Amino acid sequence: MSVTPHPTEIDPDALAALIAGGVATVYEASGRHGLIDVELTQIVPGTAVAGPARTVQCGQGDNRAVHEAMTALRPGEVLILSMPDPAPIALIGELLATQAQVAGAVGVLVDAAVRDVDELRALGLPVWARWCRVRGATKHERGALDVAVVVGGATIAPGDIVVLDADGAVVVDRSSLTEVAVATKARMEKETTLRARLEAGELSYDLHGMRAADESAAS
Repeated sequence: MSVTPHPTEIDPDALAALIAGGVATVYEASGRHGLIDVELTQIVPGTAVAGPARTVQCGQGDNRAVHEAMTALRPGEVLILSMPDPAPIALIGELLATQAQVAGAVGVLVDAAVRDVDELRALGLPVWARWCRVRGATKHERGALDVAVVVGGATIAPGDIVVLDADGAVVVDRSSLTEVAVATKARMEKETTLRARLEAGELSYDLHGMRAADESAAS
């Protein structure tokens, strides 16, 4: 199994823009593409991250590949853990999360279960998981690192940018990072202006032209 080193030349300002915008804004700014459409538990409340994906395809019910992934993780990456059929089996707990934190991962997305929840919160590494369950994984199948995986209907390729916060997760194709970051900033500026008008008492029904359209259709 070869490990693909991810290039380091990722614009930090672009990543900061995605984090500042948040999952919902990035999703809208990217033309409603890349939504990781599955309910996720944010293990450490108040966290938000963005970074290139280090993808792991585990064997079914097995986390041997997660242990190998710790040899490949690089600072700034988001570790993506999946298996062929998502199931409430713990692929990671406190000890593996400790290794990921030491390696410099900025976050972990688990399309399965985590355990040691209190310890994970105390550790502080941002983790999102589909389930919290104690059931442990086996360690027999090697699985695969740095392959495209599908989570919540979205394909995540190695190095794609994954954004996570309290709303969930979205993936941005690495080649579109600059474009999406610019669109995210523009949408944030637009929403700032809109928010000020709403706070002044105007209504979205009018600002979005819905009243005029309804009155025109009724006449």
